[in-house]
Formats: sequence, structure tokens, C-alpha cells
Amino acid sequence: MAVTLRSLEVAVPETVLIQSEVRDVFAAQPGISDLARRLIGAAFNSSGIDRRRSVVDEMSFSSRAESPLFFDPEAARILNPSTGTRNAVYVREAARLFVAAAGAALDACPDVEAGDVTHVITVSCTGFFSPGPDYRIVRDLGLDPSVQRYHLGFMGCYAAFPALRQAKTICDADPDAVVLVVSAELCSIHVRVSDDPDTILGSSLFSDGAAAALITGRDPSTGRGLRLDRFATVLTPVGEEAMAWNIGDHGFEMVLGTYVPKIIDEHIAGALDPLLAADDSLTGSGYRRIEHWAIHPGGRSILDKVERRLGLDEDQLVHSRSVLREFGNMSSATVLFVLKRILDKPGSGDGERICSMAFGPGLTVETGLLTTVGANP
Repeated sequence: MAVTLRSLEVAVPETVLIQSEVRDVFAAQPGISDLARRLIGAAFNSSGIDRRRSVVDEMSFSSRAESPLFFDPEAARILNPSTGTRNAVYVREAARLFVAAAGAALDACPDVEAGDVTHVITVSCTGFFSPGPDYRIVRDLGLDPSVQRYHLGFMGCYAAFPALRQAKTICDADPDAVVLVVSAELCSIHVRVSDDPDTILGSSLFSDGAAAALITGRDPSTGRGLRLDRFATVLTPVGEEAMAWNIGDHGFEMVLGTYVPKIIDEHIAGALDPLLAADDSLTGSGYRRIEHWAIHPGGRSILDKVERRLGLDEDQLVHSRSVLREFGNMSSATVLFVLKRILDKPGSGDGERICSMAFGPGLTVETGLLTTVGANP
């Protein structure tokens, strides 16, 4: 029995952040040192990002809110609200994105109804509330109240993979299961001004978005989908301090060392071995036969390192780079955006292989092997 991702849809907030405008506002903040201004310019200019999305309308810098929380337009200052204030925005806005993405995934799969869903798995590392997003999806979309619900929280950018792996495990055990996997991240609510290089780097990359996938072992319809073949996870021997996500008094605080791309460069090839070992045709240099690569675009330098180390063609990372350019790094939701680009690509055929991977605290490397089902005209 094959477990298939039958639909994959995304949702983003309306506010668009233009990368050059955000750069200039950050560089103009009072108290920023000359060195920090140079770091801001370098980080934003080399990010590979043109624009991002945010649930915080104030961060478009054109909003005129009566009681601004994040940006004071009169003083042109980025504000520093408490963690509680930021999380209140998460509670309000994340629920909308979770439900919007989940509803779109259901609507995109006409032979599956809301009442067919047996499990909901939600993913997020940018806020908390309970009853949580899993509950909101069940209530707002009219799912059966007996739906089994799971939430994967605070894992980081790789967390879509444990969710997909759990969905596959459920469907392998129960051929009638229908699992809704939904990731939503509101990274922009944790924006803050600092001279710290890690904070500057994070401010140049992160953004907001949501994605939802409908997964089942039921016989597929004639539509397009992705077969979930297998997943693997690897902890690199170094890098525990290089990437972390902590809760501070004024938002969640990112540790994102500038040497993360170097660690990935040194260990990415070995991290693929557990995923590919079961298929002799993909071991050694055989992995280069894989048609599509859905790499989490944690930043342009990470994509550059993966491309060079694995000897991939520029075209094989085109979807990862386009998602980074148009949406930025939406933490766990981002790799699902990349998979959607591949799934929706015109002219792609049945039986094409996809290798996908994401990186996060640990340093953790999660990988997945998928196969397209059905052709896309």
C-alpha cells in the first residue's frame, strides 16, 4: 500500500515586506553601531530575498495604527513589545492561517470530505495557545469531534518532516486513515533591533506563512500527488550551539551562527546516506539521478553549499530559490512551499523522484524521499 500526499496548499498574510525597505529601516534605528549597520547591509543584500509576508501590518512601515505595537511611524522606530504581547498576536493570527491552509487542502481534494479526516497534526515553533491550532481546525472546518489530534511544537525549521513521517506511520497502520498536516509560522512577530549578528541575520530572513497537506493510504484518484516513500533523520556531530530558539522577555530569540552553512557543507552528503541506503540505484553518485530537490531555503548561503557539495545543477534548486526570493524563510512551513512548486510544475510526469531536506536546532538534518503520482499537463 502506498501512502500519498493528495493535496498541498498554502496560505500567507496580506502584508508584503520589501526587503530593501526593511533593510533601510533597520539600519536607521537609533543606538545601532556602525559595525551593525554594515552587518545589516551585508545580511539583507546577500539574503536572496526580494520580499516577505508578515501578519504585522505595522511592519510594512506605511501603517498608521492608533496604538502601534511593533513600529512607531512618527519616530520611525521599531518597538520592543513583551513576549506576552507578541504571543497575543500569534493567538489571533496563527489560528486564521492554520484554518485557511487546512481548508484549502481539503477543498483541493474533491474525493475527500471533512468528515473523512481521522487525524490532524499541527506544527509551529513561533507561539503557543491551548486549546491549540489542532482544536481550531477541527472546530472551524467541521471535522468529526473524535478526530485524533497532535501538535509538534518548538522543533524549528525541520518540523514538517516529523509531521509527514508521523502521517505516513498512521496511514501505514490504517489504510483508511486520512491525515491533515498543517504548519503555520509567524516569525515576524519576534522581530527586534540588536547589534547581535545572529539577530541581524534572523531579521533579514524570517517571515510568516502556512501550508497544509492531506495524506492518506486510500486508493488515489486520478489527480496529482506525491507518494511518501521514506524519511530519515541525522544529528550532525557538531553544531548544537550553532542554531537554537529560546524564549526571552521580549520575544523568542534566535541563535543562528554564521558558520551553520559550513557545518551543513561538511555533513550534508553523509546525512543523505540513511535515506538512500535502501535503494542501490541512488547510493554513491546515483542520487544525482533524482529529478527534483526540495531543500529548505534557510538562506542563500545554505542553498549554495548544498548545490556545490552535492554537485547539483542550478535548475534542481530553482524552486527552493524562488520560494526564498518570494517568501523568505517561514521556518517549518517553507519546505512545503517548495514541494508545492514541484507538485504544481507544468509538464512534470508520473514517477519522478524528489529528495527533500531541512535543517534545524541540534544541528538536525531531516530528509525525505518522495515520488510524483500522476502527470501534470
